[in-house]
Amino acid sequence: MKEEREEWEKKDYIWIKRAIILLFLDMISILASYLAALLLRFDFVFSSIPREYIAGYCWSMPYWVIVTIVVFYGLRLYHSIWRFAGMDEAKRIVQAYIILVFLYGAGILVMNLHMPKSYYFVGYVFSIILTMGLRFSYRLIRSYLNGKIPGNDSNALDRVMIIGAGQAGQALIKEMQTNSRLHVKVCCVIDDNPNKKGRMLEGVPIVGNRYDIIEKVKEYEINRIVYAIPATTGENRKAILNICKSTGCKMQTVPGTYQILSGEVSVTKLRDVEITDLLGRAQVKVNNSEILHTLKNKVVMVTGGGGSIGSELCRQIARSEPRILIIFDIYENNAYAIQQELKRKYPHLNLVTLIGSVRNTRRVDSVIEKYRPDIIFHAAAHKHVPLMEDSPNEAIKNNVEGTYKVAQSAARWGVKKFVLISTDKAVNPTNIMGASKRLCEMVVQMMNRQSETDFVAVRFGNVLGSNGSVIPLFKKQIAEGGPVTVTDKRIIRYFMTIPEAVSLVLQAAYYAHGGEIFVLDMGEPVKIDDLARNMIRLSGFVPDEDIKIEYTGLRPGEKLYEELLMDEEGMQETENKLIFIGKPIEMDDEDFKQKLQLLDKESRSESGRIKEIVAEIVPTYHPDLEHGLH
Repeated sequence: MKEEREEWEKKDYIWIKRAIILLFLDMISILASYLAALLLRFDFVFSSIPREYIAGYCWSMPYWVIVTIVVFYGLRLYHSIWRFAGMDEAKRIVQAYIILVFLYGAGILVMNLHMPKSYYFVGYVFSIILTMGLRFSYRLIRSYLNGKIPGNDSNALDRVMIIGAGQAGQALIKEMQTNSRLHVKVCCVIDDNPNKKGRMLEGVPIVGNRYDIIEKVKEYEINRIVYAIPATTGENRKAILNICKSTGCKMQTVPGTYQILSGEVSVTKLRDVEITDLLGRAQVKVNNSEILHTLKNKVVMVTGGGGSIGSELCRQIARSEPRILIIFDIYENNAYAIQQELKRKYPHLNLVTLIGSVRNTRRVDSVIEKYRPDIIFHAAAHKHVPLMEDSPNEAIKNNVEGTYKVAQSAARWGVKKFVLISTDKAVNPTNIMGASKRLCEMVVQMMNRQSETDFVAVRFGNVLGSNGSVIPLFKKQIAEGGPVTVTDKRIIRYFMTIPEAVSLVLQAAYYAHGGEIFVLDMGEPVKIDDLARNMIRLSGFVPDEDIKIEYTGLRPGEKLYEELLMDEEGMQETENKLIFIGKPIEMDDEDFKQKLQLLDKESRSESGRIKEIVAEIVPTYHPDLEHGLH
């Protein structure tokens, strides 16, 4: 703490010192400007200047200097970082001199000065020129000296191409040019606007559009590309980045438009281009104000709160200022990690972290009875397809019976909303995990018909970066030098980011009236083979040369294609054009309850025919399809 304070005091001292030096130089420039104006009037022969003019100069200068310094200080001309001097500083200098016109005029009248008319005009103009010159020459000299620093050879610098000649690109170029610690040289700019080609941005040439990227990378010997168009569409972004990744250059990007609006665009905000940038789909937009209103001052419970989706739910819910946030999870390490994170970020959050299993009826019931949550987000589930194929009874115990027990307790204790986290694998399932999640959806829709609680489900595809997803696996395989394993060259999947998935879940909680299955329009599906190859390129390697790709064959229960809706569910739009509702499918609730009892009994007795029983309950489940093809 003491060192930090001393560091800040040192920085304050340096700023004050520089401000005093600049103030002193301003005083000299004012004196010099009007003296030069007087000499110019008399052909630079000092002896020719009448004594009364010299006296007038000496009499007026103290006033001129004091007034100028006060105006400059008021307009914060001593507070700017002059190595970043730009249009804002120039505008403030002009504003200062507009004010000074009136103050100088008032001084002339009060002091009853009688000087040559050219003296006032020429001195005023010289003063503006010197004021501007003093400030902007600092940036030019610093830039020149940086180029002369030993070891700062341009060949040793990162040679940068900026994509986007807009406000973000301009801000980045300015910082890269003035910060000697960055060791970069901005060589060229790419922009699709034909009117900008051939022009300059902060002294850097705009050399062409996206189709010139590969040629210009070679011409300018570029080794780093910075994508600086935060407001572009997902498809446009994907197309440009696909061209960039074929160059083999390191790729970085500006995270989002909000940083332009908040003035936070800087080199420190850049991040490496990730696979999510290549999905070619705009981010899901969520009405945050509505969601915050829904969750604020509510008791919210998240089962499976330590998992990938559950923990992100907890993060976003914590920002909504709930009365109590309950994290419920069987895995203590996961629960502890998210608990500690939320305590650090939200010290005033009323957070309750509980260990327990959704299979344990008494534990679940006691928690819900005690805390009486308004909303339950049910994210607890076994989700790994191959593992559940080998342990189908566990899929039923945890996913189906666990959901049923939490749902019954929610209805019993008057929970207002129950939101189930489901999956696209529940549609026409070919594996027991997907079939178990379809059974969970059926449980939710049955419970909605039989209680006052609003029961809904949220169905989405694969989540990038979640535990056990393909992205972390590919990253690990690439780090180990390969090979990267893909089950089938033809396999495709829908993808979304964890924040998008959670935004959809929260939006569903707002829209929910009961019985709905919410589905996200996830754009075009992605070939897993393309995903693997893009990840290899983004890591700086060449697929099949530096890192091999091996095709291992479809795993038991795995499909080539996933679907988001069954034919009979239809598709209904919501206010959010990327979120749709599948209508409930009619079923016999009493018959379904009896079959749930049978499933519970058979799974607990470790039955070998659990898949057959599930297939009888879920007509769309086809476990006997060879390799899951359909």
